Amino acid sequence: MSRFSLLAFSCFLFISTVVIATDVNYCDDNEQYDVKVQGVDILPYPIPRGEPVTFSLASNTDNVISKGKLVIEVSYFGWHIHSETHDLCDETNCPVAIGDFLVAHSQVLPGYTPPGPYSLKMKMLDGHKKELTCIKFSFDIGFGSSVADM
Repeated sequence: MSRFSLLAFSCFLFISTVVIATDVNYCDDNEQYDVKVQGVDILPYPIPRGEPVTFSLASNTDNVISKGKLVIEVSYFGWHIHSETHDLCDETNCPVAIGDFLVAHSQVLPGYTPPGPYSLKMKMLDGHKKELTCIKFSFDIGFGSSVADM
């Protein structure tokens, strides 16, 4: 293998595993949420179609959380296109102790997912449906090929 090929392959491996820390905004800047979210890491980024992606939320709480739900809404160019709800304890270890914790959600986006800019709104609710936090952030789906394109 030539030096150029080796260098190109090494660059490809580095780029294909890039993690991006995404800025998050709270849904209501005046609300004092029980759960604070420091940031969201997305791996890989940009998000490939038809391949697994993981969203990891670095969070903190002053209260023990024994159960709850994550309610996720996705928009594409400002249009609401998808909603889903997950059990919080499927995305992190429960009960959540006081202090720092990580919420991680992985899934495969369909190969036909249109590339471009998306926005996500996520609410975390406790077992009594009290809103613990509500955040918004943006991300991009890559223009690269997917298995469905072949």
